[in-house]
Amino acid sequence: MKTLIVIPSRYASTRFPQKPLHLLAGRSLLSRVTAIARICSEQHDDVSYVIATDHETIEAHAREIDAPVVMTDPDLPSGTDRALAAADAVASEAEFIVNLQGDAPFTPPGYISAIIEAGATTALDAVTPIVQMSWNDLDEVRERKKETPFSGTSCIVNAQDEALWFSKNILPAIRKEDRLREASALSPVWRHIGLYGYKRAALERFVSLPEGHYEQLEGLEQLRFLENGMRIQAVKVPASSSAMWGIDTPQDAAHAETLIAEHGELLEDFSR
Repeated sequence: MKTLIVIPSRYASTRFPQKPLHLLAGRSLLSRVTAIARICSEQHDDVSYVIATDHETIEAHAREIDAPVVMTDPDLPSGTDRALAAADAVASEAEFIVNLQGDAPFTPPGYISAIIEAGATTALDAVTPIVQMSWNDLDEVRERKKETPFSGTSCIVNAQDEALWFSKNILPAIRKEDRLREASALSPVWRHIGLYGYKRAALERFVSLPEGHYEQLEGLEQLRFLENGMRIQAVKVPASSSAMWGIDTPQDAAHAETLIAEHGELLEDFSR
């Protein structure tokens, strides 16, 4: 299955301007995410990757780090629209398109492999990974949300691991939490990883649809799929060493640097 990994990379983020160029422990956010995509493309046949940007400064940085890049319309409304535009420009033959968000530097390459493998067999429209959170990780996220409440996303699924809903709130609400903590080290909360794989036809339909009501309220593009009866396969993946949701704000970036200092680099290349 021909697959393209697209890294949408906007320059003018509202909450964090020039975010892709921000340095984490001496390396730009974009270079860190690009390294993850590069590893996956080397591990799989028929998988390539490209940075999709709207600004010449990011285009220049992409060339500095020797990464393929394509310029897309700055007026595109979302990273998902940008992913399709990039695929149309550089990989019209791609059957499966992975949207690797440019603010997710702690995404293990194995998560991308997991959704590519699931995409080859699922009948659903899209695929995304989720991780079951430990109680310690959940406690940490609860504390961080006091400062940045719209950072991070949770997901609930049915028995077939089809996504039922996503939210910037922590779902589900938990009754009798003390008993659950005694019974297991894992909480009932599934953390959504900001990584998607789309069947091409599903992605084309997505961009033709108007923004959904709950998509607007939550600020989550994937809710447009659910609001229009489209189906998303959730792939359960093992927890990584980081409970970091993503880099949405300068405060998140500072926390990310703390995690790197405490746990080391995710990728061996960055440890040298």
